[in-house]
Amino acid sequence: MRPLTRRTFLAGTGAAVVTAGLRTPASAAVKVGAAAPTFTAGATTGKSISLADYHGHVVVLEWTNHECPYVRKHYESGNMQALQKEATAQGVTWLTIISSSPGMQGYVAARQADELTASRQAAPTAVLLDPTGVVGQLYGATNTPHMYVVDKAGMLVYAGAIDDRPTTRKGDVPGAQNYVRAALQAVASNQPVKTPITRAYGCTVKYS
Repeated sequence: MRPLTRRTFLAGTGAAVVTAGLRTPASAAVKVGAAAPTFTAGATTGKSISLADYHGHVVVLEWTNHECPYVRKHYESGNMQALQKEATAQGVTWLTIISSSPGMQGYVAARQADELTASRQAAPTAVLLDPTGVVGQLYGATNTPHMYVVDKAGMLVYAGAIDDRPTTRKGDVPGAQNYVRAALQAVASNQPVKTPITRAYGCTVKYS
């Protein structure tokens, strides 16, 4: 794990798979180098989407909360949208996941989620709604943004922060090392990901 020089973020906790209410470190929920946990969740289109549907595709999972200042940094600077468009243009499946529970910061219904996608000119393959937090807890997602990359074989090859600048300053984006882009480039070149695990930064995921 690459050490962070600034710890201006709140470190949340993940949750154990299946067992409601039992909290465990994120590292216990998923393991980089192992098969990515499968899941099915409802998309804003009303359809159910399963990770298994994309076996044979590289997949990015992005946990988000539109009210979080760390998320806003990456969307207001255009950084997240640029990465989404770059990735999907290369055949990558990008799933944006909202795990905020009803009444909590970042919770949205399908219509508002789609309005956010349109207004921000975002370009995910789909936006998934996870109001019960089942998918987020399955992956041990602790922060927004929290990023994961799954390769074509269904193996989790990256988990952690989007980059190495854990701040809310949009001006930090241009000089940051983007871990997700680097992971995608490594996968495309059939090379191992040099930095497969980092500490996610941002707002804690607003589970119930």
